Amino acid sequence: MEAPSSSDQYRSSSSSAGSPSAAAAAGRRYYFPRPGRPISFEDSPDWGDDITAAGPQSHTLTSASLASSAYPSPSPSLAEPPAPTFRERKVAGATLVWKELTVSVRDGGRRYCSGRAVRGSSGYALPGTLTVVMGPARSGKSTLLRAIAGRLRGAERMYGEVFVNGTKSPLPYGSYGYVDRDDVLIESLTVREMLYYSALLQLPDVFSSKKAAVDDAVAAMSLGDYADKLIGGHCFAKRLPTGERRRVSIARELVMRPHVLFIDEPLYHLDSVSALLLMVTLKKLASTGCTVIFTMYQSSTEVFGLFDRICLLSNGNTLFFGETLACLQVNKCFSLHFSNAGFPCPIMQSPTDHFLRAINTDFDRIIAMCKNLQDDQGDFSSVSMDTAVAIRTLEATYKSSAESASVESMIAKLTEKEGPYLKAKGRASDAARVGILTWRSLIIMSRDWKCFWSRLVLYMLLALSIGTMFIDIGHSLSSVVVRVSAIFVFVSFVILLSVCGVSAHIDEIKIYSHEDANLHSGTSVFLLGHFLSSIPFLFLLSISSSLVFYFLIGLRNEFNFLMYFIITIFTCLLANEALMMILAYIWLETYKCTLTLICLYVIMMLVAGYFRIREAIPSAVWNYPLSYISLHTYAVQGLVENEYVGTSFAVGATRTIPGVQAVRGSYDISSSTGAKWVNLVVLLLMAVGYRVVLYILLRLDVGMERRRGELDYWRDRYV
Repeated sequence: MEAPSSSDQYRSSSSSAGSPSAAAAAGRRYYFPRPGRPISFEDSPDWGDDITAAGPQSHTLTSASLASSAYPSPSPSLAEPPAPTFRERKVAGATLVWKELTVSVRDGGRRYCSGRAVRGSSGYALPGTLTVVMGPARSGKSTLLRAIAGRLRGAERMYGEVFVNGTKSPLPYGSYGYVDRDDVLIESLTVREMLYYSALLQLPDVFSSKKAAVDDAVAAMSLGDYADKLIGGHCFAKRLPTGERRRVSIARELVMRPHVLFIDEPLYHLDSVSALLLMVTLKKLASTGCTVIFTMYQSSTEVFGLFDRICLLSNGNTLFFGETLACLQVNKCFSLHFSNAGFPCPIMQSPTDHFLRAINTDFDRIIAMCKNLQDDQGDFSSVSMDTAVAIRTLEATYKSSAESASVESMIAKLTEKEGPYLKAKGRASDAARVGILTWRSLIIMSRDWKCFWSRLVLYMLLALSIGTMFIDIGHSLSSVVVRVSAIFVFVSFVILLSVCGVSAHIDEIKIYSHEDANLHSGTSVFLLGHFLSSIPFLFLLSISSSLVFYFLIGLRNEFNFLMYFIITIFTCLLANEALMMILAYIWLETYKCTLTLICLYVIMMLVAGYFRIREAIPSAVWNYPLSYISLHTYAVQGLVENEYVGTSFAVGATRTIPGVQAVRGSYDISSSTGAKWVNLVVLLLMAVGYRVVLYILLRLDVGMERRRGELDYWRDRYV
């Protein structure tokens, strides 16, 4: 049954379109374009700035010159409530071509192997279309996507050619967006704030255009109902649903208004309804002219019908590339290709399930495990097939098929003439990005009660507990040992309770890794912004807990000694935060990082000179170098010197001894009045030194590529 004349060139994908029930539900059917002449960058009249068109339908253009644009709507809008009032922007997409693309992955040593490589893949993606890279686990989907986007990692090497608008050149900054498989979002921000800060980091310093870009991204991903809700929720509201979180990740890349959008597994962890809604949204996004390329493991028949082209991979080999318009009809295109290879799709079975079943080697293991089982239909092993043979047969059939020749002809046409060169877009300055990251981190800290405000409460409870435990100890000679113990306990537990912020630091590292990969941030910008934003919070922790402890214990009642105490605690926390960031970067896991920190703190406490004077500590390992890199050593020593250097205690009626001599029985300190400042400078140098180490690690990316590769391997294996 044909659609109304206004959408004459579109055809319903429903197999029961002619039934009365289907006619009654005609307003809820999905439409797909008829096969027609392929489009290319040569058809586009304008490759300049984005074109703005007002109107309710995404496929309606405002000028006759755009009627023949390279970006017509592949499908009309679905039947919806009254048209929204926002203005829909048309963008100039880009034509991408990859030719004989091979990616080798280094396995351990220097030698490159092809175990998980992409092998000789060729294809193209056109403006205004959805191109999906589909295949089973370990087929090379994500690797191919990264290769086309120019985002291969250190262990991967690419051979072959990638063309952008007919030109062999990489995609410049701002011309494309890349959405990772995992949603790396800031839980303490609202959706609008998340997108706005992303726009501030990506776009030049024009605030009005950034607000407009955020509004466009919210509208494009249908996030209007969630725009002012916290992503992570709070005690009175739930966190954002998984489908909407995925939309936010995509919208974050849309604020730049890219020509090409790459998405790795857009339906990852989504239910069938959320998956369909997201794919319809991406279909509407593509209808504005954007070139959309994404990977997918498996899809429903309805979702599959929304795709324009499919690249089917298995073990890195291309088994099919072509149109998906007629995939749902028997003996057409993709189905015909599998039928010719000897694997026709059974009646009443989803084509995508059948195709992926035929090329998924994991099913061989299932058949081997269940070959002796019987069910109501007979022997389960009767559906067994040799998957390796099926893959080789499909690959050989495709290489000799008309579809392969058509793809090669189209690639030749798209690369024979160079199209317009995509220009890099402007970006925010480093100084602006430092200010943006600082302010954003301050907002995150002010809202994250689990990692920051709970830490403040714990510090206050600690100060009250220790202060009331050692209250009224007096100022006699016998109080010296007790007061030194109180100082050591306070410093040790202040540092120990810092582990409350481990998860927040891990989140910061993950956000940085994502933003740095997309060129939204940089190592220096991130570290400076994080350092500046941590100063107010750490100073609040230091001054609040120090004041309570200082006056309850009854330390020296002079302002300069009080300020030294507060500054020493603050500097110690600064150094400790940098150490926590290093371990958070190394592990990227809360449990391992917390366990490592606790072990380090215990060792630092042991060698700080309280349990045994430093001169008596065994020189090998414990004294050199552990006692010299312990935060506790310099913090406790400086605070004890601040309290007792320059004081004296009466011994009997006529004799007095200096405070340094009174302390030396329990702790070794210097009699010099400047010794405490040396300890403070050492703590400050440690705070700077740890951040320099973190900077080097981030720049060298030590271990990150290895962890990413391992993570991708296990994801590809089981996802």
